[in-house]
Amino acid sequence: MQAATLWRRLLGVEKTVVEDVELEEDLDGAVRLVAHVRPTSRTAARCGRCERRSVWYDQGAGRRRWRGLDFGEVMVFLEADAPRVRCREHGVVVAKVPWARHGAGHTYAFDQQVAWLATQCSKTAIMQLMRIAWRTVGAIITRVWDQTAAAVDPFAGLRRIGIDEISYKRGYKYLTVVVDHDTGRLVWAAAGRSRATVHAFFDALDASGRTAGEDRCSLISHVSADGAEWIADVVAKRCPDAVRCADPFHVVGWASDALDTVRRQAWNDARRAGHQIVRTSSSGRQRNIATGPALALKQARFVLWKNPEHLTHKQQVKLDWIAKNDPRLHRAYLLKEGLRLVFRLPATEAPEALERWISWARRCRIPTFVKLQHSIVKHRESILAAIEHGLSNGRIESVNTKIRLITRVAFGFKSPDALIALAMLNLGGHRPTLPGRT
Repeated sequence: MQAATLWRRLLGVEKTVVEDVELEEDLDGAVRLVAHVRPTSRTAARCGRCERRSVWYDQGAGRRRWRGLDFGEVMVFLEADAPRVRCREHGVVVAKVPWARHGAGHTYAFDQQVAWLATQCSKTAIMQLMRIAWRTVGAIITRVWDQTAAAVDPFAGLRRIGIDEISYKRGYKYLTVVVDHDTGRLVWAAAGRSRATVHAFFDALDASGRTAGEDRCSLISHVSADGAEWIADVVAKRCPDAVRCADPFHVVGWASDALDTVRRQAWNDARRAGHQIVRTSSSGRQRNIATGPALALKQARFVLWKNPEHLTHKQQVKLDWIAKNDPRLHRAYLLKEGLRLVFRLPATEAPEALERWISWARRCRIPTFVKLQHSIVKHRESILAAIEHGLSNGRIESVNTKIRLITRVAFGFKSPDALIALAMLNLGGHRPTLPGRT
């Protein structure tokens, strides 16, 4: 094997001429391997963005370096000229090089390995192994995903989708995510939680459809979401023929919140009735300590939230005590359970059961549940559609759980773009591979 071919294999480059290789030693005694390279004649003088053959413009800023994969303990750099060309579409740009992406300071192989590590390892491990800053990792991930997204069609075959939001940062910073119900993969994500964000998804879907010769918005048959109006209004406008399904988990969550409001009211009533004592600590601070019924109601929160079939013997005793001593709270508990059971009925029985629940809640004389039944009436059609088609946001919640983990790993990224790119690489069905692997 010739030396030039051997060096191309070791450096992981193609369509490249290796002119010379030398070792450099800096003032700290660290050794670097520098490979002097240039593109082959067929790949030279091309636009760095569109790769179209272009007219030579000038020498640019002179020679520059790109970081390559290390040789053991030795850092590797590729050094070459960086001339500029005049592209008919993009104007004056730096010429394309076959070993790195446009505007990148690292080779393809380096980017690919960092992207793979980001889906497998911790933040600290990547920084120590690759000897780069965490923000550099974010920039690399964004580049890799941009190229991956340009090569695949994430919306192909999309029919049934779920839309939800997830908080990724303090200060009410949210991502809107879209998941394919049939494959369970994340197909789209963007920063924001508004009608404009949902419109942006359908704009991207519509644009991909024009490229593929399809009206993909009209191909969406089912959309599941919570009861947020900023999602429902846009879906009704952009996909009027799609079946809209209300997520059962969120609907039952509304009832659980209403039940907890009733429990807190009962707890406060018991405290005002004198079932608490004032205790003074050694530092002189006074604390109100619940006693008797107030203490029992304070500790009943998870008993009331828990499904009856999962109650322990001790929790069942607590529930029996509530039924005997606070009929109003127990009635609120039965209303919550009644709504939960509606989602477990066959589609033929669910409409009548839901109507009976609405009538019961309307007459229950518990303000929070009277208010809740108005919301249930408003979303009645989407609730029944979810029961009929068996759709929920379960897949979306699973994806959100994984995104929360990714968010913890991605802490420190400057913008949400890197977080979105990392989430798409992990959950979008196109995970990066190690250099030279399939």
